[in-house]
Amino acid sequence: MGADLGNEFNQSKNGSRLTTDMVLDDATVTALQGLGISRRRFMSYCAGLASLMALPQAMVPRLAQAALSPAKPSVVYMSFQECTGCLESLVNSFAFQGGTTINNLILNLISLDYQETLMAAAGAQAEGLLKTLTSRTGYVLIVDGSIPSQWDSGYFVSGERSGVARFRDAAKKAGLIIAVGTCASFGGLPKADPNPTGAVSIGTLMTQLKISKPLINISGCPPIPEVITGTILYYLASGMPELDKLRRPKVFYGETVHEDCYREECFEDGPYVQAFDDNASRKGGCLYWIGCKGPVTYNACSTIRWNQGTSNPIMAGHGCIGCSEPDFWDRLNLNNQKGFYVPIADEAYDGHGGSQPCSNCHDDDDDDEPYDGHGGSQPCSNCHDDDDD
Repeated sequence: MGADLGNEFNQSKNGSRLTTDMVLDDATVTALQGLGISRRRFMSYCAGLASLMALPQAMVPRLAQAALSPAKPSVVYMSFQECTGCLESLVNSFAFQGGTTINNLILNLISLDYQETLMAAAGAQAEGLLKTLTSRTGYVLIVDGSIPSQWDSGYFVSGERSGVARFRDAAKKAGLIIAVGTCASFGGLPKADPNPTGAVSIGTLMTQLKISKPLINISGCPPIPEVITGTILYYLASGMPELDKLRRPKVFYGETVHEDCYREECFEDGPYVQAFDDNASRKGGCLYWIGCKGPVTYNACSTIRWNQGTSNPIMAGHGCIGCSEPDFWDRLNLNNQKGFYVPIADEAYDGHGGSQPCSNCHDDDDDDEPYDGHGGSQPCSNCHDDDDD
């Protein structure tokens, strides 16, 4: 996110600028400079993050203090049935500008004590470290990937223990569990039909094991790195964020990808892309009819974007595949067909991403409008009876 978030989001939702006038002591300023980050840029980041999360101006100093606190929470990051894409997403966010991004600072505010891909330890040494870390209390347990629900299935064994046993033991004394990625949050690709390993999400496994701990799902395949770091910073500054019904932070998953899509005008008035190489595609037309799942997918891709706020898949000409939603691999779309390039089913979407009747937005004489709520051009009466509201 870096400077882009500071530039793009340092205004509140009502248009007023958020303060960046917090006084930082000399030691803090020196530490920031050592990371290649100016005081102004750092405060712009905190102000922008507060705006993005719709937090009051008074929260800016608290976010700044949390980011600069010398007390670093211990983080144990465990990988199960995953592809390492979620970790790569997070790590690669620090590769820009010589590694001197704001997110580099956020990585420094935690103590990443265990992560098998990044750490030097291996084998018995790594297992010993994990045992030592999880014998303490209050650490943050980040889980990446789904887990086969059967103890003796043999599909996931590491350190001579099944995935279920490894997670159970690691979760016992954790203060917070964060499921990173759609595989951990909802089962993802390993859980897709026919689910040969019996993969389940972390939330489902916690229920199965009767583990009662705070859980935050950060879904996406992979998640946006700034969503991961922003969630951690929010937790350190204010505790648990408000979650949606799928236990995702509402500040990042409160709106659909469609609601802030730059192609939204084409969704209302056309043109609609029918093939990736047609004229409408070249003109930046709406991708609805070639399978874009943006209207039913909740994520921050249209606002935060990827690669330091540079772009997102829709801006690159490919429709949203709905990767932050449960069972996105097996979604039944139009005419009960599966597939990323099949349009969403009519009943899944009413034209606005909600579930209200047409009359809430349209007058009775709107039948001649170019858009009817289904991506076509026929009047409502062609599909709906008068009492369909």
